[in-house]
Amino acid sequence: MVVSPESLLCPPGWMGIVRLGGATLATVPEPGMVDRVRHALRQRDPVAVLKPAGTLGPAWLSYLDRADFVPVGGEVERLPVDHPAVRKLIAEVDRAEADEAGLDEITSDAFVVRDAAEVISGCGYRPWSDTAAHLSVLTASHRRGQGYARMAASAAALDALDRGLMPQWRARVDPSRRVARALGFRELGTQLSLRLPAE
Repeated sequence: MVVSPESLLCPPGWMGIVRLGGATLATVPEPGMVDRVRHALRQRDPVAVLKPAGTLGPAWLSYLDRADFVPVGGEVERLPVDHPAVRKLIAEVDRAEADEAGLDEITSDAFVVRDAAEVISGCGYRPWSDTAAHLSVLTASHRRGQGYARMAASAAALDALDRGLMPQWRARVDPSRRVARALGFRELGTQLSLRLPAE
């Protein structure tokens, strides 16, 4: 349990719960929440005990080891994340989907698949603690289900592995989970964010 108002595990002002293997990490924004949350986490159904005013997730957390990597070939280009074609992809999808994907938050280059001049899929990552590379992937709404996310994500994952980072994939929806599994990612945990009501 950590008091962290600026935790990256959840939106500002929320609490975050990450479970990996048999370990649980929880962050809360205020010290006054620690006892209530610690008690709830010891119960069978912590969410029911906490009665949150809002929830995000659960999301599944998957990790990729080089030995498990199943690369996908295809023509992938490397662009800066602020390239106009990448910005256009982000701007043209639903805002909630863009926020969930987080492609505009990457610090690596974007690995993109184009159809002529149009970027139809992109993936990149943010390093976490110099050990993990949190991947973000986004595909144009009208081009999903055609393997483009796998192509872009494969290139980004390979770049992260070559830099000595372990690729991490966070997915809430089944299509995203399927892309991760196709590349060899293994689901090892979950992430949940809760907005707690005031006492």
